[in-house]
Amino acid sequence: MDNQHELYENARYRIKQKKRLYFHFIVFLVGSVFLIILNKIFKVGENIVEDWFVWAILLWFFLFILHVINVFVTKKFMDRTWERNQIEKLTKKQELKIAALENEIAKESQLKIDSLKTTLELKKKENQQNSLNKE
Repeated sequence: MDNQHELYENARYRIKQKKRLYFHFIVFLVGSVFLIILNKIFKVGENIVEDWFVWAILLWFFLFILHVINVFVTKKFMDRTWERNQIEKLTKKQELKIAALENEIAKESQLKIDSLKTTLELKKKENQQNSLNKE
């Protein structure tokens, strides 16, 4: 049941991405026509740069191509399963590092305890030796 819900959510997410891409394409077409009309009919920006609208449309087209690559190439290979696998891989790495640090801390604390025990034993022996020497 949970797997079906996940598949449904993934399909819904992909459809939303494609819908945004198609909307971007429509806006790109309408916007390009609008820029051409602004330049050719209303003579906007003609005294600044001749045919500026071509550069604006090319830039917008480049952004649209990036959007297409993102939706159909990148997101196809780097979907939620890929994300989940990467998260699992990183959490395992972190867990291993934490376990190693915990072991290191445990070893250091054991060494300190052993060192304190040894020091106490030496002091006891020293005190006993001193008390024997006094007698």
